[in-house]
Order: sequence, then structure tokens, then C-alpha cells
Amino acid sequence: MAVWIQAQQLQGDALHQMQSLYGQHFPIEVRHYLSQWIEGQLWDAIDLENPQEEIKAKRLLDSLIQELQKKAEHQVGEDGFLLKIKLGHYASQLKSTYDRCPLELVRCIKHILYTEQRLVREATNSSSPVGGLMDSMSQKYHQINQAFEELRILTQDTENDLRKLQHNQEYFIIQYQESLRIQAQLSSLATLPPADRQLREPSLLSKRATVEAWLTREANTLQKYRLGLAEKHQKTLALLRKQQTVILDDELIQWKRRQQLAGNGGPPEGGLDILQSWCEKLAETIWQNRQQIRRAEHLRQQLPIPGPIEELLTELNSTITDIISALVTSTFIIEKQPPQVLKTQTKFAATVRLLVGGKLNVHMNPPQVKATIISEQQAKALLKNENTRNDSSGEILNNNCVMEYHQTTGTLSAHFRNMSLKRIRRSDRRGAESVTEEKFTILFESQFSVGGNELVFQVKTLSLPVVVIVHGSQDNNATATVLWDNAFAEPGRVPFIVPDKVLWPQLCEALNMKYKAEVQSNRGLSEENLVFLAQKAFSSSSVNPEDYRNMTMTWSQFNRESLPGRNFTFWQWFDGVMELTKKHLKPHWNDGAILGFVNKQQAQDMLMSKPNGTFLLRFSDSEIGGITIAWVAENPNKAGERMVWNLMPYTTKDFSIRSLADRISDLNHLLFLYPDRPKDEVF
Repeated sequence: MAVWIQAQQLQGDALHQMQSLYGQHFPIEVRHYLSQWIEGQLWDAIDLENPQEEIKAKRLLDSLIQELQKKAEHQVGEDGFLLKIKLGHYASQLKSTYDRCPLELVRCIKHILYTEQRLVREATNSSSPVGGLMDSMSQKYHQINQAFEELRILTQDTENDLRKLQHNQEYFIIQYQESLRIQAQLSSLATLPPADRQLREPSLLSKRATVEAWLTREANTLQKYRLGLAEKHQKTLALLRKQQTVILDDELIQWKRRQQLAGNGGPPEGGLDILQSWCEKLAETIWQNRQQIRRAEHLRQQLPIPGPIEELLTELNSTITDIISALVTSTFIIEKQPPQVLKTQTKFAATVRLLVGGKLNVHMNPPQVKATIISEQQAKALLKNENTRNDSSGEILNNNCVMEYHQTTGTLSAHFRNMSLKRIRRSDRRGAESVTEEKFTILFESQFSVGGNELVFQVKTLSLPVVVIVHGSQDNNATATVLWDNAFAEPGRVPFIVPDKVLWPQLCEALNMKYKAEVQSNRGLSEENLVFLAQKAFSSSSVNPEDYRNMTMTWSQFNRESLPGRNFTFWQWFDGVMELTKKHLKPHWNDGAILGFVNKQQAQDMLMSKPNGTFLLRFSDSEIGGITIAWVAENPNKAGERMVWNLMPYTTKDFSIRSLADRISDLNHLLFLYPDRPKDEVF
């Protein structure tokens, strides 16, 4: 049964969170009617980073639309009629949204399938730490929604108070005009005969005294109303700041951190729909309060009454402008990062998005975004506001793009599809630092106005660090720099500082994440594999495995210093293993046929207790990206003695000619895969 159907049976917020995944991108009615069809398609077979895969993606989009139309045709009855219209509408919507970019649909559905499975897993195992994490997430979402409800009530309350104040002030002005009329009448009495003046003057004087007494009292009341309204606005703005801090400094920063870890092969960072809905609610509430404060200021100017209100309103106006400025500048983000290993003269893409663009009507005058590559030093200066010149460290072709508003999704974004780094200007490097350790970043900047040019914003955002290479041979070392940065960067760091040394278990986590992603396997690195890697990294087999937990590894040990007796680093060896496994050995790694992370001595110890012809596969110690076969057999030089033999390592070049299974089949003296599996059953 489809995962989504299982998910419907769960209690709590799992289904609610799942529904929030779809939004307008992929309506839940569509998911319900096509759940099994969607899960039966080969979404994972499409490589999102390869533009050539667009034809496959287009085929899947067309099939999805056909399935929807087929489902719509089979709906009958009154309820069926409504659903038929809905499904037909969704079919048209999907076509108009994704026809030009079918790979985006694949990305969306892959994320939904991954998240569904995770939510089902977590909700059915709520006693686990992950389940506990989900409970805390649900609680956090509940608190955010509760705060929004409180803000809505406060904003409605101040709106009512403002209307009441306006009404009272208008009545005050009418009475003030009445007092002026009485004063004019009193002044005109001077032209009348004394008898007439004496007859009318007492009545007018009494009336004037009554009106003036009322005006004095009412002026005090109005001042109290104004102060009370200002105090309520202060409370609202304090809550707004707090809510904005939770959303921007917690939730959005966590999303960015997940995005960075996804660069190392971590789980997808997740969609931005929930974050955008929160940011839009913030924008709406901030704008309503800003308009209220401006109306209160207008009322004060209309009827100036001496007191502290002028200063209070100035402060409120300044605070609300700061809040909206922080919201707008923080929600200009990179939805799809440029490649972190960037080769010159090669096409690349990126997407930037403004999470509050729709609510603030920024698209009414579509802003243009410019992309520039800058160095680590320039990024530091930029964040300190020291950049006075518009410097760059290279030339990017096709680096200007207009932000487009997508009506169906409610998103405002700029898709840079055909950028290319024409040239790069490098800075002087420090000490042993190589070109593949030098970090750059893509700066995206724009300017736009909101509220009919009331406020103009200069917005900037920096990509994750990128390492620029000019030749494919530099890719390996550049990837090491990116892996270390993604794994160990701290939020809010000075660009692009990372620790020089980390605990071995932290590095293990990063290596395991990268390995699983590169090899596209659920079989990660076992505890035994990690002990082997530790022994290799620290050049020691005598240390107790438990001791590795407290050991630290420096960047130099990771990818500057060669391993003892070798002309390559630990990372270069590990990366070679990943490349070989990914390209040629994936099925055999997944089914456990390859032990891989075993040294020569361990292989000998394991095989000597087994019958002749027993063999195992281990990654070569002496060669990058090689795998060797070790087997036990008779020693031809000493009768009755057995020994372990090792073949010369096979590499990618060898497997491009003949596969591993074929090569093992050719070797008749190999009989059993360790420990005791007949080779023909395995290969």
C-alpha cells in the first residue's frame, strides 16, 4: 500500500505536516488519487543536476497530466463532478507551472516522497529520539501559530482603538469649531447696543465656559487614548520582534544549515512553503501595524496636543521600519545554490527567492538581481560594511536576471539558468594553502521598493563557499575543502572560518553522509569500516577502537599531508574508493559482497581459517581508486602450506573494459566469497 495511505492512519501532526508539503505546488487531492502511480515511477532515476535529463522529466510530467485527466474522466455523481473539475484544474496548473521546467516537478516529488517516508517512520516510532524530535517540532509549530493568533488579536484591538480615537478626535474638532463660533459671536457683541449686549452676553459666556471645560477634559482623554494606543503598539512590536527572531534566526537559519549539509549528501533541506507562509504572515502583520502607526501620526498632526506622544510615535515608526527592513533583507535567500566546486568556462545555475515578495507586491515593479563572484576577504569586508567599491574576483557571464512572480505558487524568484565563470582572479595564498583551498562566494544583490516607493531596500545574499577549479584533476581536492566547510561551519561565522581540527566521530559522520550520497546506497559505513578508516588516517593499528572517539583530526592530516609511504592524502584515497564504488561496484557494495575496508593483514587473518579458494574484496592500500582480490590457496613452493594471495588492484580503467563479476568468473581458483558463499550465487 502506498506510503501516503499509511500516513493518513497516523495520529498527531504528521499528516498536517505532510499536507503542508504540497501547498499549491502539488495539491493533496492529486497525491491521494495518484499515490500508487507516483511511487511506481522512477523519479530517483533522474539526475537533477544533469540538464540532459529534462526529456525524461518532461515524459513523467506528461504522464502525470494524462493520469490526472484519466482520473477526472472516471468521476461520477455530484461529488464526482466537483472532483472532476478540481482534477482538471490541477492538470492544467501542473502543465502551466512545470512545462518549462519539468526537472522542478521531479525535485518537488522526490522531496515529498522522501519526507513522507520520514514522517511515517517517525510517527510510527514516537518513542524514539526522532519521534521525540518530531513532537518538539509539532510543539514549536504550535507555538508559532499561537503567537500569530495573538498578534492578529492585538492588531485587531489596536485597529478598533484607532477607529475609536479617530471618531473621538473628529467630535473634538467639531466641538472646537463650536467654541470658535461662540468666541466669534462674543466678539461681534461689541457692535451691538449695550442693552442687547447685556441681554446676550451672559448666555454666550456660560456656553463658552461649558464647551471649554469639555474641550479641556476631552483633550486629556484624547492624550490618554493616544498614549494607550502607543503602548499597545509597543507590546505588539515586541511580540513581532520575538516572532520574527524565532522564524528568521531559528527556523530559516536551520533551513540554511540543512541546505549546507545537503551539499555533503545530507537529506534534502525541505521546501520553503511553510517558511514563506510564516514570513508572509509577518509581512502582513508588520505592514498593518505600520499603517496604523502612520494613521496615528496623521491624527496627531491633525490635532497637536502637547505631550510625549510625538516622541513615542517617532520611536514606534523607527522600530517598525527596522523590523520590516530585517524581514525583507533576511528573506532574500538562495533557494538553489550554485555548484560549490565551480569549473571555469562551464555552465551553472542558481535560484534566488524573496519569501515576502508576493505580500509586499514587489513584483509590480520586477526587480533585477545581479550575481558577482567575490573572494573570502571581500565577503568579510562586505559583512562589515567596509566595501566601498563594487569589486569582484572574476567575470560571470549571464549574471543578470529579473525576478518573476509565479501566480500558481505565489513565489517571487530569479532563475539564473546559464551562468558561466569566464575568468577568476586569485589572491595571494597563505603558506601551504593551494588553489583548491581558496574559497569564493557568489554575491546576489538587488534593489526594490515597497508601499509605492515608501521604502527602498538594497538586498544582498551570499552563496555557500565555492572553490574555483580550471581542470577536472583539481576536483578531488576542491571537494575536500567544500566537505570540511559544509560539515563544520558554524552559523553566523566570519566568512569562511572553519575549525582547523575536529573530533574523529564528527568527521566520521561527514564521511558516512558523503559516502552514502555518492554511492546512492542505504548501506553506509559500519563501525568496523570507521575503525579501519581511523587506523588508516592516524597510521596506527595498535590504538583501542574506543580511543578513536576522543582523537582529533586536523585539516592537514585530512588533505594536505600524504599518508606514510604514499604519495596521496587520506581524503584522496577515500574519494577514490567512493568514485570506484559509485561507477562500477554499487550493486556489489549494496548486497554486501564487498567488504572493502579491510587491510592486508586483516584479510590474511580472516582467510587463513577458511577452505582454499575462499576470497574477499578489499580496497587497495597502495593505489587510489583500486580494489584487490585476496584469496587463500596452497603455497606452490612449500607442500602442505597455505598462504593468502593478492591480485594487482583493479581500477576504473579495468572495469570500463570488463566488469568485476566477469573478472571473478574468469578466475577458476576463486570458489567461495568470504565467509562461505559460492561465487556463482553472488556474481
